[in-house]
Amino acid sequence: MKIYILLPILILTLQMQAQQEELPYHEIPEYPDDYGPGNVVARMIDGLGFRYYWATEGLGQKDLDYKASEEGRTIFETLQHIYGMSEMIMNAPESKPNVRPMDISALTYEDLRSGTLKNLHAASQAMAGKSAADFENFKVIFQRGEKQTPFPYWNMINGMLSDCIYHAGQITLLRRASGNPINPNVSVFNGRLRTN
Repeated sequence: MKIYILLPILILTLQMQAQQEELPYHEIPEYPDDYGPGNVVARMIDGLGFRYYWATEGLGQKDLDYKASEEGRTIFETLQHIYGMSEMIMNAPESKPNVRPMDISALTYEDLRSGTLKNLHAASQAMAGKSAADFENFKVIFQRGEKQTPFPYWNMINGMLSDCIYHAGQITLLRRASGNPINPNVSVFNGRLRTN
């Protein structure tokens, strides 16, 4: 009889812990000791993570469905797009192929947000401390079937990384237009919430 009482309490406790899991990039991490190439790229990824965290914090269904025009993407579709690119950003330091097409249709807003933030954090960790020579081994690899097409890491910087920053700004604009602006205390310069 005790198990019938304890089981619901255990399930509720586990659900509350999962909801309270702190995602990365509530604040931007402390900056590195040097301006080595790996640290600079890691900091760019951290800047993206911080912007994405606050651009996507507290979105409701009305926001997720919002789009500026009939031809445009909804915020939810933009989250799906960023998630896919975050996987590529994470895979590049290991030259891990990005298999296409990728099915993410079952992922929820919470899945996309959490997964993107965790992917970006893992990518930043992988880049931290890397030397210029290490970058020669980093590849962006697209795979369709058995065919692989590799690109140098340069394409990651001007491609996916820059595109994600661009789209985080779009989400910020679109959510403002849908009536749910981001927290006004976000300071992207300091990577923290203002306390004033």
